[in-house]
Amino acid sequence: MSGSVLDRIQKLQFSDRPAAEALALSFIRETILPDAEQVELRPLAVSLNSFNGFVTLKKGRRLFFKTHTEPDNVIGEYYHAAALAEAGYPVLRPLYSSTEAGRQLLVYEVIDDPSVFDIAWAIETGDESLLDELTQAQNAADDQLMRIYEATLAAESAETHAQAPVHQLFYHRLAGGRFSRFYGPLPGESGDDVTMITPLGETSMAAVRQVQWEINGRVYAETLDSLIVCALDRLRPDQAGPAITGHGDAHNGNVFLRREGGRPWLMYFDPAFAGRHDPLLDLAKPLFHNVFAMWMYFPQVKRDATHIRVEDRGGLWRVEHDYALHPVREMFFRSKVERVLLPTLQLLREHGLLRADWRAYLKSALFCCPLLTMNLADSSRFPPEISLLGLAMAVEMGAESAGERSLLDQTLDDIEQALG
Repeated sequence: MSGSVLDRIQKLQFSDRPAAEALALSFIRETILPDAEQVELRPLAVSLNSFNGFVTLKKGRRLFFKTHTEPDNVIGEYYHAAALAEAGYPVLRPLYSSTEAGRQLLVYEVIDDPSVFDIAWAIETGDESLLDELTQAQNAADDQLMRIYEATLAAESAETHAQAPVHQLFYHRLAGGRFSRFYGPLPGESGDDVTMITPLGETSMAAVRQVQWEINGRVYAETLDSLIVCALDRLRPDQAGPAITGHGDAHNGNVFLRREGGRPWLMYFDPAFAGRHDPLLDLAKPLFHNVFAMWMYFPQVKRDATHIRVEDRGGLWRVEHDYALHPVREMFFRSKVERVLLPTLQLLREHGLLRADWRAYLKSALFCCPLLTMNLADSSRFPPEISLLGLAMAVEMGAESAGERSLLDQTLDDIEQALG
């Protein structure tokens, strides 16, 4: 079995769950638990590149499992859970693990705690009773994260840094097969074009990647292709620089809210991309997915709640939309920026490890999140309006806004001023 089987199970769970469960049972038996008897998958909105569920053993014991699907693997081994625990992360430790690329699987005791993803979505859709408790837990977790960054920060060689699993989420998705499958050949390369459907109709992706953008009155000079070229250069794995011990993919689906000890606290889970890597890469996934990405998880819901239109002004796409952040998303953003991002940049500067292009580096990583987590050209998943919104988000993350500043750019402006 290989990563292609994991990818098939991940996709099949949403259309033919019994068939997916049969495949998953065979994979689990072969990989790690030969006495597995039954598998129950849990298709979830947050499971964009993963699947999880319960496995029952022959003696009746019921366990929880999760695996991450990542075609085009470049990294050889994943799931460095022990390194996270040693660094001080409150991380759920697996009972059994297979960390080989293409066969990665972790098995845990059954988890009853709710994920922060589920709690935040419940808050966003009307139940705000847990907002104060979640805010308290998030602030405490970010304070703890900053302490771990301080304790584990060190310079890393280019050779060592290149092996960090986190690069699979950014550079390797961009330079590898995922980008070309989604959107056609990389700039300067040859290959078959693909099309995507936006409110303007079916459009060549090669043409979409060349348009200029104006989003809610803000002008962006860079095209998607120029952002791609810059990201390929900035995000090269083989760069010497700072490294911390980090989770790498700490979006809210990989964090649980626990209440043991009389206080709410957050526990990390599924350290598929954990390791030693640049702290700015470590922050990219939670900064984007926990704040800006609900359209990605609930495309139909957000399409119905969002007004979005686009005009093609001869190669300039003028986009207007009213997609707004719920207060719980603003809370995640403020907590991560104020308690981790700004202090991290100050820490890097104090140690002489702050790269001159830190802002562009972070924005290139953020750019990859909406563009490469899912295929925005997949009309079976995304309505045309949400495909357009996803492209606009990618531009906003990666490019600099002219005139009125975007939330991200204004925040980074404020950080630069604070750094002096």
